[in-house]
Amino acid sequence: MTSATSRKILVVGPSWVGDMVMAQSLFKALKQRGACDIDVLAPGWSLPILDRMPEVRRGVVMPLGHGEFDLAKRRQLGKSLAGEGYDQAIVLPGSLKSAFVPFFAGIPQRTGFRGEMRYILLNDLRKLDKVALPMTVQRFTALAAPAGTPLPEPLPMPRLVAQADNQPHLREKHGLPAEVPAVAFMPGAEYGPAKQWPIPHFAALARSLAEQGFQIWVLGSNKDREAGKAIAAGNPAVHNLAGLTALGDAVDLLAMSAAAVTNDSGLMHVAAALDVPLVAIYGSSSPEHTPPLSSRVSIQTLRLDCSPCFKRVCPLGHTRCLTDIAPERVLAALGELGLPCTAAGGTAQVIPLVRGA
Repeated sequence: MTSATSRKILVVGPSWVGDMVMAQSLFKALKQRGACDIDVLAPGWSLPILDRMPEVRRGVVMPLGHGEFDLAKRRQLGKSLAGEGYDQAIVLPGSLKSAFVPFFAGIPQRTGFRGEMRYILLNDLRKLDKVALPMTVQRFTALAAPAGTPLPEPLPMPRLVAQADNQPHLREKHGLPAEVPAVAFMPGAEYGPAKQWPIPHFAALARSLAEQGFQIWVLGSNKDREAGKAIAAGNPAVHNLAGLTALGDAVDLLAMSAAAVTNDSGLMHVAAALDVPLVAIYGSSSPEHTPPLSSRVSIQTLRLDCSPCFKRVCPLGHTRCLTDIAPERVLAALGELGLPCTAAGGTAQVIPLVRGA
């Protein structure tokens, strides 16, 4: 129920899964500063993520696709929100088009960093100091307070709340035995192959975990379906769920996992926000900018001279920043995170590697 003393805030959310998860730190910081009701203008796909954030009152669907301008629709949407009585809008994307809806809604305080010529659209315009705020989550959280205010210490971390009543349904639907602990694999990376750990490495890791009595859940979109098939080949312990689950279902499945192994991807941030023990593998990107925000994380990166290059495809053609991260190294990292050497228990140690023929 809305309090008469609560400020009403509209946040224009980002267009990527990981960024939307990190935006929860902003929502938490806003709540720390005083009573407020937070609505988030966001792509329709993100509503299941927002539903699992207690700080968000509701998600408002952005009817335009990523990159679509359509000024008339933005004006129409803004006018439809004018009666909501928002006190402030916070615009997280840096684009010009993202600032139109709050402007057309007549929201009195419109906050955001300088971007594409937004000097009229935003009237609380901030200069971004990328040195002082190197991380995306810091930049988001800084917008919760007036310009120049120090970041809260400690920085509030994203913490999604899984929907427990959905979990038994997912187990039954996909034939996932409750008595067998699961390790989730997220082999996809929307950005490109320079962020993807080799599929044969994932498959070798899956064989090792299966030998120790674990089941493996491959999560991702339909684009990751073939990768999941390759990981599952000849290994009945692997459940290839890529493309078979909605985003909200993936959140609830990750919350049931004993651990997760992932590329730098949106689901990496989801797993971190669920506090799942996590091995995060970085290739062309950098953990300094968008690290998984959890204390139970082992970041695997080789820091070669050529990385991070931030390219979608390796410009040198070898992708050694990923191929040279051996499955044994990831196995050791899982042990250090506390994954037992057998599914029935035991001390944390390196699980023997089972290679294919």
